[in-house]
Amino acid sequence: MDLPANATWFLPLGGTGEIGMNLNLYGHQGRWLLVDCGITFEHGAGNATGRPSIQMPDPAFIASRKDCIDGLIITHAHEDHLGAVPYLWSQLDCPVYTTPFTAAVLRKKSAWRRGVLPNPLIEVNPGDRLQLGAFDVQWLPITHSTPETCALLIRTEGCRILHTADWKIDTRPVVGPSWDTGHWRGPDFRDIDVVVCDSTNALRPGRSPSEGDVSDGLLQTIAPLTGKVVVACFASNVARLQSVLRIAHAVGRRVGLLGRSLDNMYRCAKACDYLDPNFAPIAPEHLDYLPEQEIMALATGSQGEVGAALHKLAMDSHPQLSIGPGDTVIFSAKTIPGNEGAVARLVEYLTARGVAVIHADNSKRTLHASGHPCQEELADLYRGLQPALVIPVHGEQQHMAANARVAREHGAGAVLTGSNGDLFHLAPTPGVRRRWAPTGRLEWLEDGQRLISA
Repeated sequence: MDLPANATWFLPLGGTGEIGMNLNLYGHQGRWLLVDCGITFEHGAGNATGRPSIQMPDPAFIASRKDCIDGLIITHAHEDHLGAVPYLWSQLDCPVYTTPFTAAVLRKKSAWRRGVLPNPLIEVNPGDRLQLGAFDVQWLPITHSTPETCALLIRTEGCRILHTADWKIDTRPVVGPSWDTGHWRGPDFRDIDVVVCDSTNALRPGRSPSEGDVSDGLLQTIAPLTGKVVVACFASNVARLQSVLRIAHAVGRRVGLLGRSLDNMYRCAKACDYLDPNFAPIAPEHLDYLPEQEIMALATGSQGEVGAALHKLAMDSHPQLSIGPGDTVIFSAKTIPGNEGAVARLVEYLTARGVAVIHADNSKRTLHASGHPCQEELADLYRGLQPALVIPVHGEQQHMAANARVAREHGAGAVLTGSNGDLFHLAPTPGVRRRWAPTGRLEWLEDGQRLISA
């Protein structure tokens, strides 16, 4: 591969120049360390069901070198970071390392999707440090919208790399320990040479709200309502699940979980002791036996997905709950770009049934908080670390360009931006080779249970 043994390099195969499908490779001494292996959902792909298709990075480059893989690390339990593992692990055939909660979610998803569960699947705790072949790796706990999200401090000969994964600064996270700007100046974050950083919210000024702020906003919104209440959110947001359960108790309601992915996430969070045992949901089939003012449901489908629980409620085809005039649906989630049409149609269906709709995108109250850093949080990171090199990832080109600007303005020595397939030299001399490795997408066809090129 004409790469010097003493060099350290970074090669994204997915997630750089796009949001989703993260697949990152670090190289040193002829060995590779993989970080994350995720999916994205593509709408309008032409499948007969009308549901979004599951797409993921083509791992052919690294699969052909699987004997050189020292391990795959999954940083946290979101689909765009672990969703492709059940489909692609058999091509990689390497040890997988992740935290207990993420491992629990991965086991659930592998069984649900009839995929291959990695073997070995090795559990590590936030704060652990392991030598994985040529790479010394430390799991650094940070705050995000799912428990046990970890940044990675990757040490090689002559290079210290902080791979941030997804993160935010959250001083009131509801679930898990809090995070403030002082953490960036702690002993684990000293003398960082390279930062490979999340760019998702780099176009947004200010700071992302706390999950505690969302809990306050939801309580203020729900308390005066008298009919049935449905809250729609991302199934993976365990903090939002905990907040809804606590709010229901405070206002005298009972909560049912609508949607298989939400139920799976609840079971994983409960098994890992991330939920208060004093607040538990009831079986969803019992909801309609309660007085209307005591009913609350937490539902999947905030992005307008056909077949999700909220879509079934809008079509009055859900087997366990019916809603109509006097009831309220609260979208406790932002609309992901590309989903605007599907969400607008869903809102039309709900309002046509006489249901009041409150959407986080249009509310004066804080009803959703992103799990990604805005510009002031990025500035805190770079001011605290003063890294020699920053590589923005996890975003489209406009997001990465904005992240690069913040980095340059707040202490980064140099910034390199690029795309999937670009080889970034990290040490001893920074640089980038464009389109060095082939990249592509694979699509999972449910009907044929197979992968094809997208």
